[in-house]
Amino acid sequence: MLSIIQAAGWPIWPLIACSVLALALIIERLVSLKTARIAPPKLLTEAISISRTSLPAPDLIARLESNSALGEILASGFRTLQASPHCSEEDLRHVMEGTGRMVAHRLERYLNALATIASTAPLLGLFGTVIGMIEIFASQSPSGSNPVQLAHGISIALYNTAFGLIIAIPALIFWRFFRARVDAFLLTLELASERLARHLSNLPRPA
Repeated sequence: MLSIIQAAGWPIWPLIACSVLALALIIERLVSLKTARIAPPKLLTEAISISRTSLPAPDLIARLESNSALGEILASGFRTLQASPHCSEEDLRHVMEGTGRMVAHRLERYLNALATIASTAPLLGLFGTVIGMIEIFASQSPSGSNPVQLAHGISIALYNTAFGLIIAIPALIFWRFFRARVDAFLLTLELASERLARHLSNLPRPA
């Protein structure tokens, strides 16, 4: 590996930095975007079942809030109704939508950075290719060519082009995967908040 880096020349170092950063972002998003941490399948049903006749106790709401992203949105609805027992369904929706926007921001974190790496890596590879071509032309002289410099220029051009594509292709694939996953989670969270808002609006209110 060290010999490849040496053959690729100094333009390979920005690509190596991109590859390390992309790998870190992919691992972080794989861990953070697990279903259990965002929208556990049975959480909405359980939240509705414990509030059939009245609001759950504050400790249960706190546990719900810390459970997942979905729990955080549902808990915001419960807290709003606790603070304002006569609030309308529209008010509940606004509060949960506000919480949902904060959750959406967290879900989309680092996706722009990953997309930037996917689009920048081929350009860095092209930059390395240009540097290699300059080395190739510099190896030519009226008295003949320098074979060592010529081989080095070819190595720089080819290795940097290959590295740029090797980084960009997986980064683009994972960015599209995470983008689709986040969109699916956001739809699930939106539908769940609407269902809970309808449920809470039908609870008996104090006179």
